[in-house]
Amino acid sequence: MINKVKRDIPDQFLVHDVEVFQGQYYREGYEYRKAAPKVKASIRPQESKVVSDLKEAIIKSELRDGMTVSFHHHFRDGDYIVNMVMDAIHEMGIRDITVCASSLGTAHAPIVRYIEDGTITGISSSGVRGEIGEAISEGKLKNPAYIRCHGGRVRAIETGDIHIDVAFIGAPTSDLYGNARGKGGKSDCGVLSYSMVDAEYADKVVVITDTLVPFPNFPPSIKQVDVDYVVVVPEIGNPRKIANELLRFTTDPRELLIAEYATKALVSTPYFRDGFSFQTGGGGPSLAVTRFLKPYMVEKDIRMGFAIGGITKPMIDLMEEGLIGTIVDAQDFDLTSIASVHNHPRHFEISTSQYANPMNKGAFVNKLDFVILGALEVDTDFNVNVVTGSDGVVRGAPGGHVDTAAGSKCSIIVAPLVRSRIPTIKDSVITVTTPGESVDIVVTEVGVAVNPARTDLLEALKDSGLPLMTIEKLRDEAYQLVGKPEEIQFEDEVVALVEYRDGTLIDVVRKPKKIT
Repeated sequence: MINKVKRDIPDQFLVHDVEVFQGQYYREGYEYRKAAPKVKASIRPQESKVVSDLKEAIIKSELRDGMTVSFHHHFRDGDYIVNMVMDAIHEMGIRDITVCASSLGTAHAPIVRYIEDGTITGISSSGVRGEIGEAISEGKLKNPAYIRCHGGRVRAIETGDIHIDVAFIGAPTSDLYGNARGKGGKSDCGVLSYSMVDAEYADKVVVITDTLVPFPNFPPSIKQVDVDYVVVVPEIGNPRKIANELLRFTTDPRELLIAEYATKALVSTPYFRDGFSFQTGGGGPSLAVTRFLKPYMVEKDIRMGFAIGGITKPMIDLMEEGLIGTIVDAQDFDLTSIASVHNHPRHFEISTSQYANPMNKGAFVNKLDFVILGALEVDTDFNVNVVTGSDGVVRGAPGGHVDTAAGSKCSIIVAPLVRSRIPTIKDSVITVTTPGESVDIVVTEVGVAVNPARTDLLEALKDSGLPLMTIEKLRDEAYQLVGKPEEIQFEDEVVALVEYRDGTLIDVVRKPKKIT
């Protein structure tokens, strides 16, 4: 069936009330009853939930073949939990496991062998990078992977589309009764926002920590009332690897020009006013926009009401200087932001349901004025791809891209015109992640394109001094520089399903053909 972004979704996946994507606000007013976990009451006095080791916790959780386990990714490239748990599951001979992770990255490459031997047969994740993405694209995973944005993941858990049998939560600190925090200890990651929904909706919850602290460990991110077992291990992660190579202060002239154009576009809109709200991504141009905003804010005596999302040092600096009223935080990308959420009275941890769930009564993304986002590709319908590379292989993450683009008043995509002699602006993206109706402005170093549907923004930017172009003109400029790319050839086999945030299917990823 052809959906609203002109993608053909095979009928075999449209079962059990699954629908194709029909627009960013298609399910406005949708009603459902929240799913609920199975709870075993604990009435008698209990001194401790600590068990001897991970295998004992797995035995006590009654994990069996065919079940679903979950993980969070607050340690990013420094995470040890996923590999540790999957090693134990494999050693115990448990198979046919679905991994429901908030994201999977290069740190988790060792689990590819468990995909190959049938220990892992299903994956649901917001990000699939490195060797895991390659394994999925090669068809090694028995069942098609589900790629969901952050809001889509928490929605799927709360509605019961995903049922978690056992959640494994890495926590920098925990007490013996399971009150866990992202703060303190030797593996501080700041917040545990992604794992809050896992703790509330999983049948069994195992907290894994390397720092046991006195009871009560308050205020907890993960509450004792949701936790079954606590396991103490030597190390749960390396916080120094939270900040990867994307989280950098760029000195590249092209990226700085993109950031300058994006900032100029932002401040030319009617939404740049005192109390505006803002989120940015972690790429070089996106981070530079945060710094470029400061002189405009100071000049016009404008303060940001609140900032959300993954938090970085530039945001903290603005708050410390009195230019941001409040930061609400679902993930910390560097050590400065980790330290701030400990200490600053206006820096708060929130859950990912509060952040981006489209199926609750109002998430923070719905209150966003601006979001600055990156892209692997953008097409002439303003559709964005952040999931598959130019070779068609799964190697990206929708993260909060889809959620913030839909929720914000003005979404700005920043990307170079070409990357490694491959056009970024093209006729059609390989995979649609974020639909064009959610994208308002595309900024490259060559020019700026405004979605024609946003006549108000076209009017606002006409005297901005920016090099305004149509999206077709940007595509032509890219093709003139490096030529029109050859279309990738795919086999019929679907290796991944890309869900829109509301649970409808926006695209599928097929296995690329090997070119010999």
